[in-house]
Amino acid sequence: MLQEIVISGFGGQGVLSMGKILAYSGIMEGKEVSWFPAYGPEQRGGTANVTVILSDKPISSPIVDLYDIVIVLNQPSLDKFESKVKPGGTLIYDDYGIRRKPARKDIHVFKIEAMDESMKMNNTKVFNMLVLGGLLKILPMIKLENVMKGLKKSLPKRHRKLLSMNEEAIVHGMEIISREG
Repeated sequence: MLQEIVISGFGGQGVLSMGKILAYSGIMEGKEVSWFPAYGPEQRGGTANVTVILSDKPISSPIVDLYDIVIVLNQPSLDKFESKVKPGGTLIYDDYGIRRKPARKDIHVFKIEAMDESMKMNNTKVFNMLVLGGLLKILPMIKLENVMKGLKKSLPKRHRKLLSMNEEAIVHGMEIISREG
């Protein structure tokens, strides 16, 4: 098993956190893992992305040109990364603020209305967990129990009381993702 993933969006959307949780979850499952963040000088509002590689074998490099899975959370990320999905790969996008929908026909495209749903829930802080749940629904590469262990590992102790809320958001994200076309 080898999954090369990039998650991209604006700073403040939980892009790096989602990648970190996915990486920790992979470690909890005994997988080889790479977590490689990239962001502009602004941590909030600037563009951020993170590459996560999960593998059963040693990972030779964290640098990836084409990805198995691309998750985009804004238009600039879609514009930049849609062409970076391997043919036959998967693109997941949140359509909040997306003006141009994905156009490729040689990939699997899924939409998740995580921002709209998080606003309905009156808690935009679970936005990234909804997206993570959607990913795990269509590509269950990590068991939910290990995601929860990864989440616990990545959350500061003062935020551990939020674990059940985040688990509920992950499960709800599994329910709201839909295939396009």
